[in-house]
Parts: sequence; structure tokens; C-alpha cells
Amino acid sequence: MAKIIVYNNNTRKMETYNRDENEAMPYNSNQTLKVKEFRGSSNSNIIWTSKKTMESWNSQRSRYGKPIPVGFAFKRSWEGGHSTFSQHFAGQAFDVGQYLSSTERDVLYRSAKNSGLWSYVEPQNLTPTWVHFDIRYGTASCSTVTYPQLSYGSVGTYVLIAQDNLNTLGYGTGGLDGIFGSITQSSTKEYQRRVGLKVDGIIGCNTWKSLQESVLGTGKTSTTID
Repeated sequence: MAKIIVYNNNTRKMETYNRDENEAMPYNSNQTLKVKEFRGSSNSNIIWTSKKTMESWNSQRSRYGKPIPVGFAFKRSWEGGHSTFSQHFAGQAFDVGQYLSSTERDVLYRSAKNSGLWSYVEPQNLTPTWVHFDIRYGTASCSTVTYPQLSYGSVGTYVLIAQDNLNTLGYGTGGLDGIFGSITQSSTKEYQRRVGLKVDGIIGCNTWKSLQESVLGTGKTSTTID
């Protein structure tokens, strides 16, 4: 049984579901994406995504017209396995088609590229044996950080990444809910103070870099919420 946290882009609220591994992901149509497929190689008891990501998957699956094998989707930062600011950590990215022929992957790539459903479809020369596409929301913090700036009142899967990082490093946020409240703000300030960053309670370019570089691939700690 997995706890699944979903950011509803329409209502700007967080939703929580409990699903078995063989059940469909929330907002998935026609059982085309099971929990275990979205989880991939992650061992986390808690996974997250957004409603828009699931709706884009539904449309992509319908557009392609046949099953899309998923190699990797969700990961938590402390599990590693992806680049520093990967959208996989936000639960908004898919690496698919690893078991398709090169001809089939080319069809899938062109389908995703021409669909208008995804924020980013990685060029084929960078992913010669799979197809990567993802959804992003918010404005990038800076040219080197694709995650948006977060502050008091922010809501969404990027807040979940930040809370996960802070908890894992021992700066308790009072939970893992995707809502940037007063406790998350205080924990951010304490972290910034300890590592010598500007103490403003805002997770922007420099704080994101510090958090991700400190947590990426380090593994779960005694203070990680899972």
C-alpha cells in the first residue's frame, strides 16, 4: 500500500490517496498507469505527483494508442539516480520505452514531441535508448535551477521536495504535506543560518542548490518522513 500525495493544479490543493501497487494512479484513466509502474525503482512508502501530470499521461497514452512501458518515473532526492534538479523528484517525469525497438521509440518520441502535452521532451541524442518527457510549473529559480522559488504560502510537489530534504537533514517541517507553512519557513531559516546562506525563509536558487547537493543520493536518515 502506497500513500500518494497529489497536487491538484486546478484547486491548488494537496490531495492524499492510499492505493495498492496494482491499482491505477489517481486521475489515471483506463488502468494505463499502475502505482508500481509509476513508483519504478523507488522504495519509498510515500510517492507524489500532480493532477496535470496524470492528465498529460492519459492524453499521451491515448495519442500513442498502445501500452507505454515505464522504466523510471518517481524518485525521492535522497534515493538519487537522477540529475540534481530532476523532475523525477517532483513526480512529474517519465523515462519510457526502454523495451521498445528503436523504430517504436522514434514513433513514441515524435508523438510526445508533437503533442504539446509536455513542458520538456529530451532530445533523442541525449536519451538514445529511452524517451523522457516531463511537466513543469512555476518559473525556474535561476538559469541553473529548474525548480521554482518557494516561500510562505507555496503549495505543490516542489514544496514536498523541499520538506523532504529539510526533514532528511534534521530540520523538521512538522510533516510532509506540500504546503509551505510557518514550520517549513522556520526550518528553512534555521537551515540557511546553519549553512551560511541569506536567512530569509525563501527557497530560491542558492538554497535549492545547497539542499539538493546535501541530500542527493545520501539515503534515508533517522529524521526522514516515510
